[in-house]
Amino acid sequence: MSYVFDLERSARGLRLNRFLHGLTVAEKRKLFLESPEQAMQGLSEEEKRMVLRLDWKAMQDHGASFFCLEKLARARGVSNPEMVAAFRGETLEEFLKTRRVPGAR
Repeated sequence: MSYVFDLERSARGLRLNRFLHGLTVAEKRKLFLESPEQAMQGLSEEEKRMVLRLDWKAMQDHGASFFCLEKLARARGVSNPEMVAAFRGETLEEFLKTRRVPGAR
């Protein structure tokens, strides 16, 4: 399946992307980790649920940019391979079996 980040998806995800990109700021990351509800003020209830569940695919479908999703992944200690596995509906181990890099994590 291909993924097109078009103008409609971009507009729908703007609020979420702004929040995610804000996690590049140490104070905002700290607030998110200590008080997620306070940090996520301004997001819709649906967006909050996606973020809290780390539902990568739902956030992407909603309009989150992969590059902004990486900010959330870093804040929560999730590696790129773990995030990509979730996009594919696989466990990390299943995903790594498809890679040609022995021992990659």
